[in-house]
Amino acid sequence: METENVLEMQGICKSFPGVRALHNVNFSLRKGEIHALMGENGAGKSTLIKVITGVYEKDAGRIVIDGKAIHFKSPQDAQDFGIGTVYQEITLCPNLSVAENMFIGRGRYAFVDWKRLNAKAAGLLASLAVPARPTQQLSSCSLAVQQMIAIARAIDMKCRILILDEPTSSLDEDEVQKLFTLMRELKSRGVGIIFITHFLDQVYEISDTITVLRNGELIGEYEASSLPQIELVSKMMGKAIEDVAKLKKLKPPARDGSTAVFEATGLSSAAGVKPFNFTIHKGEVNGFIGLLGSGRSESARAIFAADKVTGGEVRINGKKVKIGTPLHAMKQGIGYLPEDRKGDGIIAELSVRENIILALQVMKGFFKPFSRKQAEAFADQYIRSLNIKTASTNTPIESLSGGNQQKVILARWLLTLPKYLILDEPTRGIDVGTKVEIQKLVLKLADQGVSVTFISSEIEEMLRTCSRLIVMKDREIVGELSGMDLTESDVMHVIAGGGV
Repeated sequence: METENVLEMQGICKSFPGVRALHNVNFSLRKGEIHALMGENGAGKSTLIKVITGVYEKDAGRIVIDGKAIHFKSPQDAQDFGIGTVYQEITLCPNLSVAENMFIGRGRYAFVDWKRLNAKAAGLLASLAVPARPTQQLSSCSLAVQQMIAIARAIDMKCRILILDEPTSSLDEDEVQKLFTLMRELKSRGVGIIFITHFLDQVYEISDTITVLRNGELIGEYEASSLPQIELVSKMMGKAIEDVAKLKKLKPPARDGSTAVFEATGLSSAAGVKPFNFTIHKGEVNGFIGLLGSGRSESARAIFAADKVTGGEVRINGKKVKIGTPLHAMKQGIGYLPEDRKGDGIIAELSVRENIILALQVMKGFFKPFSRKQAEAFADQYIRSLNIKTASTNTPIESLSGGNQQKVILARWLLTLPKYLILDEPTRGIDVGTKVEIQKLVLKLADQGVSVTFISSEIEEMLRTCSRLIVMKDREIVGELSGMDLTESDVMHVIAGGGV
């Protein structure tokens, strides 16, 4: 006889060298339920998902699907059992076409009917309103479109259990709503959905049930409608509600107009950003804000010369300089944390220590390597100061949670003692506690005289962190807001074309 639960996990334990990732965790998923799995980075969410999908073997416990105890030896076993998964980091093949990415590994055939495969892909893409062609190479798609393609790939399987690990982190509001519409449709068909996100508003918009993990242990399972948001945050962070309530706006004071630390005139790049003027002063926190595709990241990359600079003039402390490469920028005291943590940030196969010292080593030159003792000292310093959760400095960075990986990249740039730091989506896909830590760190750096450009898709976070916002639309600056004009309605008014 079938049970109401499509999935039950009982007493799940999983450890890695020096780290207990899961301890006696229970989790259940009903048919036709959207179940949010919540917790801070390092809480054990991703490990639990990887146990469900056969990526990791559990050390102890029992997994039951449709009333039957199962043991997956590989992700293919889980896929064959009707479990579809979209991980936080996109794991597609950029050199293959969209259709190939959607169906790779789905069959064991000697020959491929490309016409049929492309037609099937086109139908699925159209049903999800994904703006991509089946024959288009994946690398030519934006990060947001790649995420939608990854979701389409998982949905195409006749899945009974769909796992979405941070699926909305690269999507704009319209794309999020399209995804939610699809999730509700799948729910109506009886598909059980596990939803992992750090966007609390999205949890309450779409979820029926919430399970909270903390430090690898189960805190509890709750009906979403009966768990106030502040209580959820309290349970995730392990802090009293009164302490959570103190996490108010961290608004920095506006900085007075001294000589600009960095000033660009008519700056443009090969990425299509239109010529723009930009200034930041000592100790100022400003930011580029706009909708997805507005040119926020492209402008930041132009400043750091991460994309080829095609025009413009740059001054550092009033002196004209040439910044043609990222190394030039680094030697001028500029640091840059990129939007794509996996693709442009971490070096997955290297250790935490090696990732932390990377930028400083590049500036020094690889023919003048740091001693192991020096490198360990640098890594230990920032592991302590940023509270990076890692078993050791020698731990591969790919085994860390997303939030801790982000802290390692921050440590990399802080080690260079930058005068100007550009942070592009530094809090994307990380938990609320780590978000607050990073926001506080930004304001602390500003108090120490470091200039910071902060970019985030969350308007509230930008308003909390920045004293001046440069509003972008269609890859050009359309307005600038500061002081009393720094409100969400003013930002949206400018983006919509209403002017300042």
